[in-house]
Amino acid sequence: MAAGLKRAELDPDPYKEFEKRFTLAIESSIPEPNAMSLATVDENDQPWVRTVLLKTYDERGFVFFTNYESRKAGHIAHNSRVALSFPWFALGWEVKVTGEAAKVSFTESAGYFATRPRGSQIGAWASPQSQVITSRSLLDARVEEMKQKLHEHEIPLPAFWGGYRVRPSTIEFWQARTNRLHDRFIYARDETEGDWRIERLAP
Repeated sequence: MAAGLKRAELDPDPYKEFEKRFTLAIESSIPEPNAMSLATVDENDQPWVRTVLLKTYDERGFVFFTNYESRKAGHIAHNSRVALSFPWFALGWEVKVTGEAAKVSFTESAGYFATRPRGSQIGAWASPQSQVITSRSLLDARVEEMKQKLHEHEIPLPAFWGGYRVRPSTIEFWQARTNRLHDRFIYARDETEGDWRIERLAP
């Protein structure tokens, strides 16, 4: 932590810089290194934030999966601009992303859904995500109903379930330093040239 983060150490490609840090976060055995906070804004300009799981990423962006009828999906339909935060504070790091979210292809969603544990697949069918339910027993009953209905069958991808890819406009890398004089570097996409500009930010 004391050595801080230097401009010369950063990869010109923010995805490669992210990959380096994400790999170290995984190797450090911190809980849920792929957990990320997702911030959205509703139709009343009220911000909301929740934790989702990063499932894949590449030069196109960061991908998570959810119910397309959930609250977060409704927000994205209204305003596709979102923010992400990877809070690796046990390592003295944070990565922050701003950008736009868009649905991934059916093929991508189906491919990932097929890798999920059977219980999670059934849960996707059973849970009316973000809707008010009167009791836990109602949800449990829906799960049992789906178990019986799909017994010994391959579970198909629900039409209301799939992925979003967040295409970044900025990616910021934060590293803790003593006296709260932290190091911050932000990559900003040049939409004209397609390149990334790197700048240091004051803590």
